[in-house]
Amino acid sequence: MEAPRTDPSAKPARSRPPQMQDEPIPPFEKQHQDPPGLESKLRPRPRYEARNYKAAGKLKDKVALVTGGDSGIGRAVAVLFAREGADVAIAYLPEEESDAQETQRAVKAEGRRCLLLPGDLTRVEACERTVEKTVEELGKLDILVSNAAHQMRKPSLEDVSDEEFDRTFKTNVYAYFRLSRAALRYMKAGGAIIATSSETSLLGSKQLPDYSATKGAIDTLTKTLAMQLLDKGIRVNAVAPGPVWTPLNPSDEGMSPERVAEFGKSSPMGRPAQPEEIAPSYVFLASDADSSYITGTVLRVMGGETAGG
Repeated sequence: MEAPRTDPSAKPARSRPPQMQDEPIPPFEKQHQDPPGLESKLRPRPRYEARNYKAAGKLKDKVALVTGGDSGIGRAVAVLFAREGADVAIAYLPEEESDAQETQRAVKAEGRRCLLLPGDLTRVEACERTVEKTVEELGKLDILVSNAAHQMRKPSLEDVSDEEFDRTFKTNVYAYFRLSRAALRYMKAGGAIIATSSETSLLGSKQLPDYSATKGAIDTLTKTLAMQLLDKGIRVNAVAPGPVWTPLNPSDEGMSPERVAEFGKSSPMGRPAQPEEIAPSYVFLASDADSSYITGTVLRVMGGETAGG
Protein backbone atom coordinates (compact mmCIF):
# COMPACT_ATOMS: atom_id res chain seq x y z
CA MET A 1 0.00 0.00 0.00
CA GLU A 2 1.31 3.45 -0.87
CA ALA A 3 2.22 5.52 2.14
CA PRO A 4 -0.08 8.50 2.73
CA ARG A 5 1.28 11.74 1.36
CA THR A 6 1.73 14.79 3.50
CA ASP A 7 1.07 18.34 2.47
CA PRO A 8 4.48 20.05 2.40
CA SER A 9 2.82 23.39 3.01
CA ALA A 10 1.12 22.19 6.19
CA LYS A 11 2.56 23.70 9.41
CA PRO A 12 3.48 21.35 12.26
CA ALA A 13 1.29 21.52 15.35
CA ARG A 14 2.67 23.95 17.92
CA SER A 15 4.10 22.09 20.89
CA ARG A 16 5.09 23.38 24.31
CA PRO A 17 8.77 23.60 25.18
CA PRO A 18 10.30 20.91 27.42
CA GLN A 19 9.41 21.29 31.07
CA MET A 20 12.86 22.55 32.09
CA GLN A 21 12.24 25.53 29.79
CA ASP A 22 8.57 25.97 30.69
CA GLU A 23 8.66 26.86 34.39
CA PRO A 24 8.35 30.40 35.83
CA ILE A 25 11.46 32.58 35.58
CA PRO A 26 12.27 35.54 37.86
CA PRO A 27 11.79 38.37 38.44
CA PHE A 28 8.69 37.50 40.44
CA GLU A 29 6.43 39.83 42.39
CA LYS A 30 8.13 41.58 45.32
CA GLN A 31 6.71 39.94 48.40
CA HIS A 32 7.30 38.90 51.96
CA GLN A 33 5.38 36.84 54.52
CA ASP A 34 5.48 36.34 58.24
CA PRO A 35 6.85 32.88 59.11
CA PRO A 36 6.04 30.09 58.59
CA GLY A 37 4.45 31.40 55.38
CA LEU A 38 1.59 30.08 53.27
CA GLU A 39 1.74 28.71 49.74
CA SER A 40 -1.68 30.20 49.01
CA LYS A 41 -0.18 33.69 49.33
CA LEU A 42 2.81 33.12 47.03
CA ARG A 43 2.88 34.79 43.61
CA PRO A 44 3.28 33.01 41.31
CA ARG A 45 1.76 30.00 42.99
CA PRO A 46 4.24 27.12 43.20
CA ARG A 47 3.56 24.35 40.70
CA TYR A 48 2.95 20.99 42.33
CA GLU A 49 0.46 19.22 40.04
CA ALA A 50 3.18 17.62 37.84
CA ARG A 51 0.81 17.29 34.89
CA ASN A 52 3.51 15.62 32.78
CA TYR A 53 4.04 12.89 35.38
CA LYS A 54 2.42 9.57 34.51
CA ALA A 55 1.89 7.11 37.35
CA ALA A 56 2.70 3.40 37.16
CA GLY A 57 1.40 2.10 40.49
CA LYS A 58 4.88 2.16 42.04
CA LEU A 59 3.56 2.78 45.57
CA LYS A 60 0.29 0.88 45.35
CA ASP A 61 -1.33 0.44 48.79
CA LYS A 62 1.68 1.89 50.62
CA VAL A 63 1.33 4.32 53.52
CA ALA A 64 3.59 7.37 53.66
CA LEU A 65 4.16 10.07 56.25
CA VAL A 66 5.40 13.38 54.81
CA THR A 67 6.42 16.15 57.20
CA GLY A 68 6.04 19.67 55.90
CA GLY A 69 3.44 18.15 53.60
CA ASP A 70 1.19 21.19 53.62
CA SER A 71 3.18 23.09 51.00
CA GLY A 72 6.26 23.25 48.81
CA ILE A 73 8.19 20.08 48.15
CA GLY A 74 6.16 18.20 50.75
CA ARG A 75 2.86 18.94 49.02
CA ALA A 76 4.20 17.87 45.63
CA VAL A 77 5.59 14.67 47.14
CA ALA A 78 2.28 13.88 48.84
CA VAL A 79 0.39 14.34 45.57
CA LEU A 80 2.75 12.17 43.51
CA PHE A 81 2.81 9.48 46.19
CA ALA A 82 -0.99 9.43 46.05
CA ARG A 83 -0.91 9.28 42.25
CA GLU A 84 1.33 6.24 42.57
CA GLY A 85 -1.19 4.55 44.87
CA ALA A 86 -0.17 5.49 48.43
CA ASP A 87 -2.27 6.82 51.28
CA VAL A 88 -0.54 9.82 52.84
CA ALA A 89 -0.33 11.46 56.25
CA ILE A 90 1.04 14.99 56.31
CA ALA A 91 2.52 16.78 59.33
CA TYR A 92 2.59 20.57 59.52
CA LEU A 93 2.39 23.52 61.92
CA PRO A 94 -1.12 24.51 63.07
CA GLU A 95 -0.66 27.92 61.41
CA GLU A 96 -0.43 26.13 58.07
CA GLU A 97 -3.87 24.51 58.31
CA SER A 98 -5.31 26.21 55.22
CA ASP A 99 -2.42 24.98 53.05
CA ALA A 100 -2.71 21.50 54.56
CA GLN A 101 -6.37 21.33 53.62
CA GLU A 102 -5.52 22.17 50.01
CA THR A 103 -2.96 19.35 49.99
CA GLN A 104 -5.58 17.02 51.41
CA ARG A 105 -7.99 17.95 48.62
CA ALA A 106 -5.29 17.31 46.02
CA VAL A 107 -4.43 13.90 47.49
CA LYS A 108 -8.08 12.90 47.64
CA ALA A 109 -8.49 13.96 44.02
CA GLU A 110 -5.94 11.24 43.22
CA GLY A 111 -8.25 8.72 44.90
CA ARG A 112 -6.25 8.18 48.10
CA ARG A 113 -6.66 9.01 51.79
CA CYS A 114 -4.89 11.97 53.38
CA LEU A 115 -4.53 12.28 57.16
CA LEU A 116 -3.87 15.76 58.58
CA LEU A 117 -1.51 15.88 61.57
CA PRO A 118 -0.87 19.40 62.92
CA GLY A 119 1.86 19.78 65.51
CA ASP A 120 5.28 21.19 66.38
CA LEU A 121 7.93 18.63 65.47
CA THR A 122 10.57 20.38 67.57
CA ARG A 123 8.90 18.55 70.47
CA VAL A 124 9.72 14.88 70.97
CA GLU A 125 6.15 14.00 71.93
CA ALA A 126 4.86 15.52 68.67
CA CYS A 127 7.21 13.31 66.65
CA GLU A 128 6.08 10.22 68.54
CA ARG A 129 2.40 11.12 68.24
CA THR A 130 2.68 11.88 64.52
CA VAL A 131 4.06 8.42 63.74
CA GLU A 132 1.63 6.66 66.07
CA LYS A 133 -1.42 8.46 64.64
CA THR A 134 -0.33 7.57 61.11
CA VAL A 135 -0.21 3.87 61.98
CA GLU A 136 -3.40 4.04 64.03
CA GLU A 137 -5.43 5.77 61.30
CA LEU A 138 -3.87 4.36 58.11
CA GLY A 139 -2.92 0.91 59.38
CA LYS A 140 0.86 0.87 58.84
CA LEU A 141 3.86 2.93 57.80
CA ASP A 142 5.97 2.08 54.75
CA ILE A 143 7.59 5.40 53.84
CA LEU A 144 8.81 8.28 55.99
CA VAL A 145 9.71 11.58 54.33
CA SER A 146 11.39 13.96 56.80
CA ASN A 147 10.98 17.20 54.91
CA ALA A 148 9.88 19.94 57.35
CA ALA A 149 12.51 22.64 57.73
CA HIS A 150 13.27 25.97 59.38
CA GLN A 151 15.63 28.64 58.06
CA MET A 152 16.34 32.31 58.76
CA ARG A 153 19.14 34.16 56.99
CA LYS A 154 21.44 36.21 59.21
CA PRO A 155 24.07 38.82 58.27
CA SER A 156 26.74 37.24 60.49
CA LEU A 157 27.33 34.49 63.01
CA GLU A 158 26.88 36.99 65.84
CA ASP A 159 23.28 37.44 64.73
CA VAL A 160 22.44 33.74 65.16
CA SER A 161 21.08 33.45 68.69
CA ASP A 162 21.26 30.26 70.73
CA GLU A 163 17.47 30.03 70.49
CA GLU A 164 17.54 30.32 66.70
CA PHE A 165 20.33 27.75 66.43
CA ASP A 166 18.38 25.35 68.65
CA ARG A 167 15.16 25.79 66.70
CA THR A 168 16.86 25.15 63.38
CA PHE A 169 18.52 21.97 64.62
CA LYS A 170 15.40 20.72 66.41
CA THR A 171 13.24 21.23 63.32
CA ASN A 172 15.69 19.94 60.72
CA VAL A 173 17.79 17.30 62.50
CA TYR A 174 16.21 16.30 65.81
CA ALA A 175 12.85 15.71 64.14
CA TYR A 176 14.48 13.52 61.47
CA PHE A 177 16.18 11.47 64.18
CA ARG A 178 13.07 11.21 66.38
CA LEU A 179 10.68 10.43 63.55
CA SER A 180 13.00 7.73 62.21
CA ARG A 181 13.36 6.18 65.66
CA ALA A 182 9.59 6.10 66.09
CA ALA A 183 8.93 4.88 62.54
CA LEU A 184 11.29 1.94 62.89
CA ARG A 185 9.00 0.40 65.49
CA TYR A 186 6.50 -0.18 62.68
CA MET A 187 8.45 -0.32 59.43
CA LYS A 188 9.04 -3.67 57.79
CA ALA A 189 11.40 -4.86 55.08
CA GLY A 190 10.77 -2.88 51.91
CA GLY A 191 10.31 0.34 53.85
CA ALA A 192 12.02 3.59 52.90
CA ILE A 193 13.14 6.67 54.78
CA ILE A 194 13.86 9.82 52.75
CA ALA A 195 15.18 13.11 54.14
CA THR A 196 15.25 16.50 52.50
CA SER A 197 18.79 17.82 52.40
CA SER A 198 19.96 20.86 50.42
CA GLU A 199 22.70 22.12 48.15
CA THR A 200 23.85 24.06 51.22
CA SER A 201 25.05 20.77 52.72
CA LEU A 202 27.58 20.59 49.89
CA LEU A 203 28.31 24.25 49.21
CA GLY A 204 27.54 26.02 52.47
CA SER A 205 25.70 29.33 52.53
CA LYS A 206 27.15 32.59 53.80
CA GLN A 207 23.95 33.74 55.51
CA LEU A 208 22.68 30.31 56.59
CA PRO A 209 25.36 28.84 58.88
CA ASP A 210 22.93 26.99 61.14
CA TYR A 211 20.68 25.78 58.32
CA SER A 212 23.67 24.62 56.24
CA ALA A 213 25.06 22.76 59.24
CA THR A 214 21.76 20.94 59.76
CA LYS A 215 21.73 19.81 56.15
CA GLY A 216 25.26 18.45 56.49
CA ALA A 217 24.12 16.59 59.59
CA ILE A 218 21.15 15.19 57.68
CA ASP A 219 23.48 13.83 54.98
CA THR A 220 25.67 12.06 57.51
CA LEU A 221 22.74 10.73 59.54
CA THR A 222 21.23 9.41 56.31
CA LYS A 223 24.38 7.47 55.48
CA THR A 224 24.65 6.10 59.02
CA LEU A 225 21.02 4.98 59.16
CA ALA A 226 21.41 3.35 55.76
CA MET A 227 24.24 1.20 57.11
CA GLN A 228 22.34 0.34 60.29
CA LEU A 229 19.12 -0.67 58.52
CA LEU A 230 20.56 -2.55 55.56
CA ASP A 231 19.99 -5.96 57.16
CA LYS A 232 16.40 -5.01 57.99
CA GLY A 233 15.63 -4.36 54.33
CA ILE A 234 14.91 -0.66 54.92
CA ARG A 235 16.55 1.85 52.60
CA VAL A 236 17.53 5.38 53.71
CA ASN A 237 18.34 8.19 51.28
CA ALA A 238 18.15 11.97 50.96
CA VAL A 239 17.37 14.49 48.24
CA ALA A 240 19.48 17.66 48.01
CA PRO A 241 17.62 20.30 45.99
CA GLY A 242 18.92 23.61 44.78
CA PRO A 243 16.68 26.69 45.18
CA VAL A 244 12.98 25.78 45.14
CA TRP A 245 10.01 28.15 44.95
CA THR A 246 8.25 27.47 48.27
CA PRO A 247 7.02 29.55 51.25
CA LEU A 248 10.32 28.88 53.05
CA ASN A 249 12.18 31.75 51.40
CA PRO A 250 9.55 34.53 51.26
CA SER A 251 8.94 33.90 54.98
CA ASP A 252 12.66 34.08 55.79
CA GLU A 253 13.09 37.25 57.85
CA GLY A 254 16.50 37.77 56.24
CA MET A 255 15.01 37.93 52.73
CA SER A 256 13.85 41.35 51.52
CA PRO A 257 10.93 41.53 49.06
CA GLU A 258 13.42 42.56 46.38
CA ARG A 259 15.55 39.47 46.98
CA VAL A 260 12.49 37.24 46.97
CA ALA A 261 11.59 38.62 43.53
CA GLU A 262 15.00 37.50 42.22
CA PHE A 263 15.09 34.18 44.09
CA GLY A 264 16.87 31.44 42.11
CA LYS A 265 18.06 33.80 39.37
CA SER A 266 21.74 33.05 40.09
CA SER A 267 21.31 29.28 39.64
CA PRO A 268 22.67 27.74 36.42
CA MET A 269 19.12 27.49 35.02
CA GLY A 270 18.42 31.09 35.92
CA ARG A 271 15.39 30.21 38.03
CA PRO A 272 14.31 28.23 41.09
CA ALA A 273 12.92 24.73 40.74
CA GLN A 274 9.21 24.23 41.06
CA PRO A 275 8.12 21.58 43.60
CA GLU A 276 6.76 19.41 40.78
CA GLU A 277 10.32 19.10 39.44
CA ILE A 278 11.71 17.83 42.75
CA ALA A 279 8.96 15.42 43.83
CA PRO A 280 9.68 12.64 41.27
CA SER A 281 13.04 12.08 42.98
CA TYR A 282 11.19 11.09 46.14
CA VAL A 283 9.00 8.66 44.20
CA PHE A 284 12.14 7.14 42.71
CA LEU A 285 13.76 6.65 46.13
CA ALA A 286 10.54 5.38 47.72
CA SER A 287 9.92 2.79 45.02
CA ASP A 288 11.59 -0.55 45.56
CA ALA A 289 11.10 -1.30 41.87
CA ASP A 290 13.15 1.75 40.89
CA SER A 291 15.83 2.03 43.56
CA SER A 292 16.18 -1.32 45.33
CA TYR A 293 19.99 -1.09 45.10
CA ILE A 294 20.19 2.50 46.32
CA THR A 295 20.66 3.32 49.99
CA GLY A 296 22.85 5.84 51.77
CA THR A 297 22.73 8.20 48.79
CA VAL A 298 22.21 11.96 48.76
CA LEU A 299 20.56 12.57 45.40
CA ARG A 300 21.44 15.99 44.02
CA VAL A 301 18.67 17.84 42.20
CA MET A 302 20.43 21.16 41.84
CA GLY A 303 19.45 22.59 38.47
CA GLY A 304 22.84 22.36 36.84
CA GLU A 305 24.97 23.18 39.90
CA THR A 306 27.87 20.72 39.72
CA ALA A 307 30.12 22.01 42.51
CA GLY A 308 30.64 19.53 45.30
CA GLY A 309 30.81 16.54 42.99
